[in-house]
Amino acid sequence: MPWIDLRSDTVTQPTAAMRAAMLAAEVGDDVYGEDPTVNALQARLAAELGFAEGLFLPSGTQSNLTALMSHCERGDEYLVGMQAHTYKYEGGGAAVLGSIQPQPIMHADDGTLPLDAVAHAIKPIDPHFARTRLLALENTWHGRALPLDYLAAARALCDEHRLALHLDGARLFNAAIACALPAREITRHFDSVSVCFSKGLGAPVGSVLVGSHALIDKARRWRKVTGGGWRQAGILAAGCLYALDHHVERLADDHARAARLADGLRGLPGLVVSAQHSNMVFIDLPADQLTAFKAHLESERIRLSIGYLPQIRMVTHLDIDDAAITRTLDAFSRFFR
Repeated sequence: MPWIDLRSDTVTQPTAAMRAAMLAAEVGDDVYGEDPTVNALQARLAAELGFAEGLFLPSGTQSNLTALMSHCERGDEYLVGMQAHTYKYEGGGAAVLGSIQPQPIMHADDGTLPLDAVAHAIKPIDPHFARTRLLALENTWHGRALPLDYLAAARALCDEHRLALHLDGARLFNAAIACALPAREITRHFDSVSVCFSKGLGAPVGSVLVGSHALIDKARRWRKVTGGGWRQAGILAAGCLYALDHHVERLADDHARAARLADGLRGLPGLVVSAQHSNMVFIDLPADQLTAFKAHLESERIRLSIGYLPQIRMVTHLDIDDAAITRTLDAFSRFFR
């Protein structure tokens, strides 16, 4: 049997048609700004999301890092969720490489950062404090799409306090599909947005940062400084362009399969479905069953990220079809019943 990999939507393989598009890509030296396929990707995404310019980078981590370093100077501070990717899962790069202080804020259950807590965390103008410059949000967060009225309120708060607003939109298009709106209706509230192509969109590599001309000029320098200048990157950009054409609307299939997976798991003894949002399902099971459960799934050729915590995240994606959901539900049922 083929493996079923529900660890993340980062595990997707490029389709045969995407590989063909990559093989046929016209390329040039991107450090000189001469790769036509990279330039086409950057211009297209910036235009579609309502920004002046875009910058193609190797990873979402580097895209977010260059954004933070372009918005902030040494000794500045950014406000961020305590469980946000830019704070918790990107190696502390803003602090390590940018000398930018993070001010973490506890998320609400819906993935928002309470705006009263955000306002309270903004530092006064005083030499004792880091200078608060930026609010960073994440959409989706644990699969949750942030409410549009919240985004408008966050924008208003940032305008009031003269803060920039950055979006880690690694799964921006999942949020757009979940809200049944064009992605531009989400991004219009932000000064910069990072979009990942190697998750649900199924490209092998790459993220694009969009923003103003001035911001992208800074980000291009920081991309080079942090080792992200690349040459004939159009081969990779072609995969991202193919994803924009063919893999955005189909994200709805991933969401539907995640809902079917969650529905099928509810009611199994010893297992709790704690949440399902967009393409993610979260389950809880007793810690003393984790080892046996992991061994059982290995025997069924199913991969999950099972560590030492009782909560497990499962992610549907391009390479998970209806048959894979059925096999997964059957395997769970055999273990828990």
